[in-house]
Amino acid sequence: MSILHVRNVPDDLYSELQQRAVAQGRSLSAEVVQLLAWAVAETDRSPAATLATIRSRRIYRPTAAGAPDSTTLLREDRGR
Repeated sequence: MSILHVRNVPDDLYSELQQRAVAQGRSLSAEVVQLLAWAVAETDRSPAATLATIRSRRIYRPTAAGAPDSTTLLREDRGR
């Protein structure tokens, strides 16, 4: 594994990274590596791929996932 040293990290950013690492159950180094990997993957993604991901989220159909539709839920609730 390679080693990367980062200098002149602002104190507030360093503190945020530490808090984030604790919240994720990771060491500070592991959290920074995770964030760097995510950032590189995001910048390598084409705008078309990003748009396709957004559009696929809009087309979510609860019934396709096995959830009842809202009309059924409202009728059941009114019957109580």
